[in-house]
Order: sequence, then C-alpha cells, then structure tokens
Amino acid sequence: MPFYEYVAVDLEKGCRICVKGFELRRPIDRPALENCLLCKQPVKKKITRVNTPKITKPLSVSDAKKAGFTVLEKRDEGVYERQ
Repeated sequence: MPFYEYVAVDLEKGCRICVKGFELRRPIDRPALENCLLCKQPVKKKITRVNTPKITKPLSVSDAKKAGFTVLEKRDEGVYERQ
C-alpha cells in the first residue's frame, strides 16, 4: 500500500496535524481522503516524491541466479541453453 500526503485546504481553520501535513497509508483502490481525521476540515492530497529502488550497477549473471532467475545462453540461431 502506498503512502499519501495530505495538507489542510485552509491553513487557518485546520488543526495542528493537518496544517503541517500528514501521511496516510491507504490502498490504491480507495478514494482520496476529503476531510482531516481529527478536525473534519477539508484536506487535499499533496504531490510528493516517488520512492524507486536505486540500482547502482547492472545485475550480473551471479546476481540473477541468487535472485532465483533462470539464466539462458544463446548457442545457435533460436537455441538457448541453461548456464
């Protein structure tokens, strides 16, 4: 489940939580939150960074084997064999 960040629409009417902004973990298929859970004031979803894995080097054959992948090597035209 992804994390979503929300902040109060009107910063003067919100509580101390929604004025600063808060994170909420929700399933993707649920609609966006419309009101703060504490003060019931309207909130909006913030656009935030996306967390992606960082791969610093290309995966080697041994890394692929350790991860459980089957590594094939091309022998002839259209013929592959396991390594």
